[in-house]
Amino acid sequence: MPTAPTDDHSHFPGLSWIGALLADPGRAAMLWALMDGSARPAGELTMIAGLSPSAASAHLARLTEGGLLAVEVRGRHRYFRIATPDIAASIEALANVAQATAPQRAAPRTARTVPVDMRYARTCYDHMAGELAVRVFERMVEHDLLTLDGDALEATSSGTAHLADWGIDVAGQHTRRRRFACTCPDWSERRPHLGGALGAALLDSWSRQGWVERTERPRILRITPTGHQRFNEFLAR
Repeated sequence: MPTAPTDDHSHFPGLSWIGALLADPGRAAMLWALMDGSARPAGELTMIAGLSPSAASAHLARLTEGGLLAVEVRGRHRYFRIATPDIAASIEALANVAQATAPQRAAPRTARTVPVDMRYARTCYDHMAGELAVRVFERMVEHDLLTLDGDALEATSSGTAHLADWGIDVAGQHTRRRRFACTCPDWSERRPHLGGALGAALLDSWSRQGWVERTERPRILRITPTGHQRFNEFLAR
């Protein structure tokens, strides 16, 4: 992979390079389409971005060389996905900034204009975002299941026990080659939800237990009747 150039000003190494990659509307559209954690072929991303095949190919090459996308080869086909969870979290954070500053650039468009189902529960790469995720995270902190230091999080002894009831092995999550837990800005709620390895593990666990289901619509999550009952019990504590 080519080495990305660095900025002339050492205070912000690589910042202008990343900014240039995100600045093009076509590239931004393709990145956003992959924020559900999926891997998609070039043809599908071309249609989503409304580009010609040659332009899309050039954009995908730049995003891959820049480290924002990774390529999976499946037989004769190549599928593109967001390279890492940290990159997905950064894109989500930038969407949050864009939403917050939108009134300064154009006519106000508040988070309330987000479709209700997307606003309530959706994926943010490999973890859950939206109103429900924010409320669950806030309750976990309020009940001292997680301690917060800046944007870094750690499970308390009571939190470790509670997470075990949800099917999460905290010690095992600490061994993963990624951050254990962190706050992730939620662009529709403008308050953080839970990210990192723990956030991903919780979504996997809730899905296995039948609380949460993925839908045919990208990023939208459906909370099952069992899920509503379990989440309501936790939030009512």
